[in-house]
Amino acid sequence: MKKYIYIFIVVFAFYSCSAPKGLYSFEKYQEASYNYLKKADEKSINNIMEQYQKIIKKQKGTRKVTPPGMLADYGFFLIQRGDLKAGKENLNKEISLYPESKIFIDRILKLIEK
Repeated sequence: MKKYIYIFIVVFAFYSCSAPKGLYSFEKYQEASYNYLKKADEKSINNIMEQYQKIIKKQKGTRKVTPPGMLADYGFFLIQRGDLKAGKENLNKEISLYPESKIFIDRILKLIEK
């Protein structure tokens, strides 16, 4: 009986030491964003684009969806880079995932159409 108690304590100790999983995963977005804002060179642009794509394609968080604002940010970034079609698609995906963002994204879309 004591053997089972010790096993339970060890298993419980390992389980309680694990970190909780967040709602969203951001990969290395913060670092890439900082480098882009600081340098804005071709390397930092490619790095932040890669991070956007990783975050959008595969979410490791508990919700399994792209974090709020990430699709809009990526879409706006694409529009600034000249890819209007993909940018609008990402903005519309943001609206479908987070309807409360419609007010802000509609403003961006109106500015683009002018």
